[in-house]
Amino acid sequence: MSRRSILIAAGATSAALVASTPALAATPGLPASWDQQPRIPLWPKGTPETGFVAQPQPADYPRNFVRNVAQPELRVFVPARSNGQAVLSIPGGAYTFVSVVNEGIDVARRMNALGYTVFVLIYRLPGEGWTHRADVPLQDAQRAVRVIRSRAAEYRLDPATLAVVGFSAGGHLAASLATGFGEAVAPVRDAIDRLDARPAHVGLIYPVISHVPGIGHADSSLKLLGPSPDAALIARRSPAEHVTAATPPIFLAHALDDPAVPAENSVIMMRAMQAAKRPVEAHFFQRGGHGFGTGEPDLPASAWPDLFLRWIADRAAAA
Repeated sequence: MSRRSILIAAGATSAALVASTPALAATPGLPASWDQQPRIPLWPKGTPETGFVAQPQPADYPRNFVRNVAQPELRVFVPARSNGQAVLSIPGGAYTFVSVVNEGIDVARRMNALGYTVFVLIYRLPGEGWTHRADVPLQDAQRAVRVIRSRAAEYRLDPATLAVVGFSAGGHLAASLATGFGEAVAPVRDAIDRLDARPAHVGLIYPVISHVPGIGHADSSLKLLGPSPDAALIARRSPAEHVTAATPPIFLAHALDDPAVPAENSVIMMRAMQAAKRPVEAHFFQRGGHGFGTGEPDLPASAWPDLFLRWIADRAAAA
């Protein structure tokens, strides 16, 4: 069972540092490097919501698609030589799983080679029983930014330049963070929760933006919003409707042949940024499909990581 088949079917039907905690035992289906990375629990004293219920997992379900996330966390990938910059990677998976290899490990390897420290977010999935399901992923994304900033000195990072990149449903979460970084989705518990959750730059790679049938991704919307969301909830979780003068600069990349999440989603976000007169750059590739991660080397879509990081550098140079 491949990611593409899961997403298309779902849409059709609706310098070494000490680890913060010991590494887990080897995770079946994931590269050994995954469990060798430092891990930082987001909520060491317990998550802000309750109700988690582990979901049955089919025997043939890909093990690199992480599900049943009771304790969200960050995995930290440290480059051999740091440039002092960090990226938070938010993998996708239709809010049904977290695709940690192509949109986590592969992204970390690509950006580590250029000196970036990469934090991969394993966030709670809204369809796994949580109360306030539509807020749970954003709670984790906000907390992830704050936790990274709280550890910036430890990892020798500039907290002010933290960038975020999200993919597919993770792109929806990254867009929700870009527009809702100040939204009060969880009570303040500690000093970390008082830190700024606004990213400096946000990359949205084949993101889900809309919940409109035929434009958005049906199963992502179902998992996030539930089976009968009212208009107010749909609007609250439609990030393009909440772009303001405070929204950070956004970079978009999408393949025009994406069979699961139409490129119109990126167009909608681009237009919202333009209407608000906010910095935005968009790249539309003729081929690439969906879930291409860092991209096949022989396709132009594989250029997006370099374009994204160059865009960030150009903005910093112009500031």
